[in-house]
Amino acid sequence: MNHIIGFDAKRLVRNASGLGNYSRTLVGDLLRASTPQWSFRLYAPDEGNPALVSQLQQDPRLTFCYPKADSSLFTLRSSLLWRSRGIVSDLLRDGVQLYHGLSGELPLGIRRSGIRSVVTIHDLIFLRHPEYYKWIDRNIYAWKFRRTLQEADCIIAISECTRRDIIHYGHVPAEKIKLIYQSCSTFFKQPVSEDVLQKVNARYELPSRYIINVGTIEERKNIALAVKALPLLPADLHLVIVGRRTPYADAVLQEADRLQVAHRVHILNGVPNADLPAIYQMAEACVYPSRYEGFGIPIIEAIQSGLPVVACTGSCLEEAGGPDSLYVSPDDVEGMADAIRRSLKGAEGREERILRSQDYVHRFEGTDVASQVLSLYEEICSKV
Repeated sequence: MNHIIGFDAKRLVRNASGLGNYSRTLVGDLLRASTPQWSFRLYAPDEGNPALVSQLQQDPRLTFCYPKADSSLFTLRSSLLWRSRGIVSDLLRDGVQLYHGLSGELPLGIRRSGIRSVVTIHDLIFLRHPEYYKWIDRNIYAWKFRRTLQEADCIIAISECTRRDIIHYGHVPAEKIKLIYQSCSTFFKQPVSEDVLQKVNARYELPSRYIINVGTIEERKNIALAVKALPLLPADLHLVIVGRRTPYADAVLQEADRLQVAHRVHILNGVPNADLPAIYQMAEACVYPSRYEGFGIPIIEAIQSGLPVVACTGSCLEEAGGPDSLYVSPDDVEGMADAIRRSLKGAEGREERILRSQDYVHRFEGTDVASQVLSLYEEICSKV
């Protein structure tokens, strides 16, 4: 039996990280794991970033679909209306049997149309920690969340932590939620050549010894905890932060200056994905002290790169990093320093923990996740 699956591809064509990576990795894995009877249609408001789109393999079963409108007249408002409601008529026209909202949203009226739907919910941080959001943003997100729950036939949670939050905040029966961990590409597992390592090292003027943090530099990510731990660590150990700057980055640098470790803190903004494996592989450890996450992909990237990980308790990071990463309270400076010390080169048990962690993260790689999603599609499509 042939299956036509539609996807919300806005983030896939526009976002270089986060939801964009999730979308591209999952669709790519579905192409590799599925038979010729499956076809996939990616619905996006525009063509987006060609460099991101090119990360998907060309396949005759994969089609990009855009709004049928004169581009000169297609405003931002009409784009939002199309994605939130008007897209349903396009799905019906194209014979889509099941639509997957990859970034926590579904169009209004999709249930009434008869098209089956699945939505992936990554996190509910805007409900769990509203203090990190503007009032208008968190209320819009909450409204979309509740409307999406009404439309969805099934909800995919990318972690047990997110599944619990959906049940708690959405009052959703557990049987409507399917736990399918986020897929992670194997891009970071490939060893980088010595020549490339040297070029990347020179390009960013990296210190000889450093720990790495990857992610948007925002208050919730709590990288200030690692900065506060630096004075308790070897004087030649630096912290390299790779991520988009926000006003919180200025507060982090002020704290580093107060502690007299500003020369040991380096912020790299706008790093292309191609350079990131080398920056990971030259580090001694990864530190990820976020107070709350839906999953924590940088933890898996770091483990794939051969690094031990130090993260924080309180959300889903133990799920991402497994039992052989180290975890501390998000306010425990001495605990953070001790965990980093135990993760540096030469520390007892470090190499064994890395190997066990690499074995643990196999569960997030490639077509195993895709096969779970395909089985879910088949189950939903078979229901009358």
